[in-house]
Amino acid sequence: MLFYIGFYAKEANIQNRNIVLSATNKMKYIIDAIHKSGIKQEIVSFSSTNDTRYYPDSFEKINENVYLKQFKTFGRKNVFTKALDIYFSKLQLFCYLLKNVKASDTLLVYHSPAYCKEIAFIKKIKKCKLVLEVEEIYGDVSGDKALRKKELALCKRADAFVFPTDMLSTAVNIYNKPFVTIHGTYQVEDDRGCSFNDGKTHIVYAGTFDPRKGGAGAAIGAAEYLSEQYHIHIIGFGSEKQKDDVIQSIADINKKSTAAVTYDGLLSGEEYIKFIQSCQIGLSTQNPSGVYNDTSFPSKILSYMANGLRVVSVDIPAVKTSAVGQDLYYYENQTAEEIANAIMGVNMNDSYNGRKIIAALDNSFSRDIKKLLEEIHNA
Repeated sequence: MLFYIGFYAKEANIQNRNIVLSATNKMKYIIDAIHKSGIKQEIVSFSSTNDTRYYPDSFEKINENVYLKQFKTFGRKNVFTKALDIYFSKLQLFCYLLKNVKASDTLLVYHSPAYCKEIAFIKKIKKCKLVLEVEEIYGDVSGDKALRKKELALCKRADAFVFPTDMLSTAVNIYNKPFVTIHGTYQVEDDRGCSFNDGKTHIVYAGTFDPRKGGAGAAIGAAEYLSEQYHIHIIGFGSEKQKDDVIQSIADINKKSTAAVTYDGLLSGEEYIKFIQSCQIGLSTQNPSGVYNDTSFPSKILSYMANGLRVVSVDIPAVKTSAVGQDLYYYENQTAEEIANAIMGVNMNDSYNGRKIIAALDNSFSRDIKKLLEEIHNA
C-alpha cells in the first residue's frame, strides 16, 4: 500500500477543508500518474475545516485502487477551538498511521512543517519506506532557522524524494538518495477557444499575493511602461490585507498607466482554465533575491504552458536550468521597466507549442515515478 499524506480535498469540497489549490492540484496529478502503474493508494488528508461546524471522519473510494481518508474536524469558532483542532488533527494522523501502516508499505509525504515530527516517529517505529515530496524548504522562505533545521532532519530520514528542481536535490539530498523531478502539474488542457476579442494583448499573473514573493506587485507595476494595447489581469490568493493591498496598487497604477490592470478574483477549475486561455502571456514575476528561488519552481509556469500561453519569467537558475528553461522569455532585474520590456519582446508568431512540451514531460514523469517506487520497494 502507498499512503499519500498531505493537505488534500476533492473538488466538491463541501466541508470547506483547508487546502492550497496549487498543492492539491499537484497531489491530484501525482495520484493519477501513480494510478497508471496500478499501485494501490490511500490518500490521508491532514486538512481540517475552515468552517465553524464539526465534521466526522470519512473513508471513501475515489476510483479503482485509490481511497481517501479524512479525519474528524471540530470547526474553528475561535482561537481555542482552532488550537484544539490543530492538536487533534496531529493526534489523529499519528494514531491512524500507527495502526494502519506496515513495514512493507510506503509513505509518500507532501512535506509540511505541520506534521514533520509525526512522520519522523512513524518512519522510526514502523520501519516503512518514506518518499518525501519537498516543494520548498519553508524555513528558507520565512527565515526561520529552527524550522529549517526541523525540516532537514526529516529529509535525512527519507528513502527517496520528489523534487520540483534538481537544484533542490543538490541542497537537500546530501546522501544522494533516489529522486524524481517534477516541476509542477503536467496536465495538458485542450483549447477551449476562449478570447477577449478586443484586439489587445492580455497578460495574466496567477498566484500568491504574499509581498515576500513580490510577484503580484511586480506584475502590476509593469503596466506603467506598457501601451494601451496591453491588459494585465491579476488573479490569485492571499490574506484579506494582501488582497486589499493588491486592489489598492491596481487603483494607483491605473491613474498613471495607459495599459489596463484589473483584479479578477481567485479562480479555479474550468473557470480558471477558460480565463487564462483568454490571455496570451503568463507572468512568473517573483523576487529574484528570495532564498527560496534556489529550491523551488514556480508551478504557474507549467499551468500557463499547458494552456497554450507564452511565459515571461524572472531569470533565476531554478527556472533557467529546468526542462522548460529554453522555452521562456526572461527579465533579469525586478523592475517594472524590465518586466514590461520582456512582455513587449514576446514573439506571438513563432512555432512555440506549450501543450506539446508539457505532454512530453507528462509521459516522462509517469515512467520515472513508477520506476522510483519500484526501486525503493525492492531495496
